[in-house]
Amino acid sequence: MTDTTYNGWTNYETWNVALWLDNDRYYYDLMMMQSVKTFKDFLEKLQSPLRSNLDANWDYKNFTGDNISWSDPKINIEEINEKIMELKND
Repeated sequence: MTDTTYNGWTNYETWNVALWLDNDRYYYDLMMMQSVKTFKDFLEKLQSPLRSNLDANWDYKNFTGDNISWSDPKINIEEINEKIMELKND
């Protein structure tokens, strides 16, 4: 049987988004905000004109640092939502 996942995630895009949520302080802090319960909530906070990441040297509101779009249709949103809830319940 061939493993069709990427490091335990559905695909590279999902893994990459999960990685950036965990390993970038700006994204992590947004994700951990009390009002963020889902990936959709995270994206709304990220796109807010009230938020800015002056340290980023890439289009951080639209792409991870590895150039994966936050709105890539390949991202398994259910898996990311589970990750967000797991991190918030730790």
